[in-house]
Amino acid sequence: MSRPTGRVLTLLELLQSGGTRTVAELAERLGVEGRTVRRYVDQLIDLDVPVESVRGRYGGYRLAPGYRLPPLMLSDDEALAVLLGLVAGRRAGLTTTDRTANETAGAKIRRVLPRHIARRLDALLEALAFTDRPGELDTPDAGVLLTMADAVRHHRPVSFRYADRDGRRSERTLHAYGIVAHAGRWYVTGKDARSGEDRTFRLDRIVDARTLTGSFEVPAGPGPAQRVLSGFATAEYRHEVTLRIHGTVEQIRARLPAGVASLEEHECAAGEDRATERWRRVELRAERLDWLPPVLASLDRPFVIERPDELRDLIIAFANRLMSNVAEPDLEQMS
Repeated sequence: MSRPTGRVLTLLELLQSGGTRTVAELAERLGVEGRTVRRYVDQLIDLDVPVESVRGRYGGYRLAPGYRLPPLMLSDDEALAVLLGLVAGRRAGLTTTDRTANETAGAKIRRVLPRHIARRLDALLEALAFTDRPGELDTPDAGVLLTMADAVRHHRPVSFRYADRDGRRSERTLHAYGIVAHAGRWYVTGKDARSGEDRTFRLDRIVDARTLTGSFEVPAGPGPAQRVLSGFATAEYRHEVTLRIHGTVEQIRARLPAGVASLEEHECAAGEDRATERWRRVELRAERLDWLPPVLASLDRPFVIERPDELRDLIIAFANRLMSNVAEPDLEQMS
């Protein structure tokens, strides 16, 4: 392939990646002058590739919206990234209800890849092992996911039917702030129009989603991911737990992340390092308490239980169980 032809194909690949590219940017990426870029663009137009010229201070060139360019052109690294992304998404549960779409997409990519690249990628996927098991989580409907994304982007209210964890169904109208993927599930967070409160809903429990007329303003404050994590930490559960733990924020968050517990953080005094260890109040809610003793033991920091007393009893029982499981050394075997 001659160098000018190779540069024309590189120009096509740059434009295919989306957005408007300035002449100066394209010239720098191709290693040519601006007038040569314009000549290359003319060659693409002669090949019926719809390249548009955008005027203005930030103008340049772009492909016409909606244009789909055959054939699929992927480098080795790009093909590897796409196929590994499909595998990881399937295992993590971050797919839609049409689970076969993930497999058929991977098969289509393999069919259009050069044979030597396909063999190398298949070899990697066959050799690849995971330490976790594939996710068996419920996944959302693709239509629901896309409808929610459109509502978020255009700040439009969205109406849907929702089934809570007890199976109770209700009609909802939401001012959706964002979509969040967390621990293998999809969530949408925003303001419930009926209650006026911030709420988080699982997308796999939503049906018949449709955007409504009108618009709303997204309030200032935490982003969607932080809202979801804070919602998990303050959700209604059977037990309310309050602790005081002596350590740094990083030490505590290593075992009690934001999605599990809320952490009281004071402003640092003048000259105080954020990494300074001190007493910090931690609050969380839980349906069960039996998982907390081993977590606090692994934290390996001094702590005080403010409530409930039941947790204190469980920790004492956990400590006694550890002591009783410590085997005495067998002196005869050691001799």
